[in-house]
Amino acid sequence: MVFNYGYLTWEWTSSLRGYSYPLIFASMYKALQLLAKDDVQLLIWVPRIAQAVLAAFADVQLYSLVQHLENSETAKFVFFCQLCSWFTWYSCTRTLTNTMETILTIFALSYYPIKGSKMGNSCKYLALVALAIVIRPTAVIPWIPLVFSHFLQEQKKTDLILHTCIPVGLVTVGTSLIIDRVFFGEWVLVQLNFLKFNVLQNLGTFYGSHPWHWYFTQGLPVILGPHVPFFIHGCAVAPRRYHMFLLAVIWTVLVYSTLSHKEFRFIYPVLPFCMIFCGYSLKHLKAWKKTAASFLLLSNLVPALYTGLVHQRGTLDVMSHIQQLCKNSQQSQAFVFILMPCHSTPFYSHVHCPLKMRFLQCPPNLTGNESYVDEADVFYSNPLGWLNKEFYNDTLLPSHLILFNVLEQEISPFLALRGYEKTATVFHTHVPQGRVGSHISIYRRKTEMNYP
Repeated sequence: MVFNYGYLTWEWTSSLRGYSYPLIFASMYKALQLLAKDDVQLLIWVPRIAQAVLAAFADVQLYSLVQHLENSETAKFVFFCQLCSWFTWYSCTRTLTNTMETILTIFALSYYPIKGSKMGNSCKYLALVALAIVIRPTAVIPWIPLVFSHFLQEQKKTDLILHTCIPVGLVTVGTSLIIDRVFFGEWVLVQLNFLKFNVLQNLGTFYGSHPWHWYFTQGLPVILGPHVPFFIHGCAVAPRRYHMFLLAVIWTVLVYSTLSHKEFRFIYPVLPFCMIFCGYSLKHLKAWKKTAASFLLLSNLVPALYTGLVHQRGTLDVMSHIQQLCKNSQQSQAFVFILMPCHSTPFYSHVHCPLKMRFLQCPPNLTGNESYVDEADVFYSNPLGWLNKEFYNDTLLPSHLILFNVLEQEISPFLALRGYEKTATVFHTHVPQGRVGSHISIYRRKTEMNYP
């Protein structure tokens, strides 16, 4: 979109992703390019900082909402709970669609016409909900009960539909269609494709499946973390008008529970709803209020710092080693092959040069072939045999291999025979599991080329 090189994953070639959200970051990249400031570190950090700033504004908006609905004291406790959440710390700076979905949900919530709100504005909240749906179609899920409740309470139902819902829908969907038409080169409704793939065809199970109760027994309790008892208590003491928010949480978790493929980040958008109840819990505590607040802060601080700064950091740290190849005079002859579970590392956004790179592919079975096995699974079924077959000629060999240490022993004959030497080891995690090792190893092929 900006630098005329990169890589499109199968989601883009299958039109499951829209360009509206990436266009935000592409605009930042373009501005940096025009200012001749497109250093790789700025390309990495500017989107994260922008996402963090938006998240900060959303947190303030949540405080403002509760302040208008209740008072400053209640708002203070809700704000405190939101800032303490380890999962918010972990997720809010990540440029995931789920993060933007959560941010837009908070902004939309601040304009939702709940009883007693002076900030209620149907057009604004529906526009923000529509924008969230454009970015990630599943954003509609938590809003179904809320919009339905609003419709039932609205006296001028016809005006709401004709003068607000339809215009907002036409503008947002129309804008999304035009943006995608420009970049795809054809008319594509990616939101429909997304829902077909993830809901109707349920092809997300290709990337793993969990039991139906996973969100109730693991997903929600984990992202709430130490907030769990406060959330339960808050549900009991919060005013009746907030029961609609609790219904939105339960409804969302129930709907996602019907899908086989489950991830923690999918239910991130309901976390702000939960924080409202946690804040009410803190406010209603008497003698233990300071002790409870201290407990929340300290108990969330440890997982927030560990998951944000230590756990699984190797796949980011290893990119700095790959970046060094861009500074080499023989960059055009370098070839990096990432022999790790697919999408383990970032790609060109963390390299910023047209370096030849490859990773193991893992697209789902889009053809309906019953015997289909993706490239990554074929490789891991027989790593040594796959490498010998794939690189039958020395001219095809990568100059660098990136792999988890759990793979080293199995492919050591290939590494020795083809002249690879280990040049660096990068820490990744204290909890290795399956194909993911505790460290990442970088191998360079010994040739006349002097790579860093």
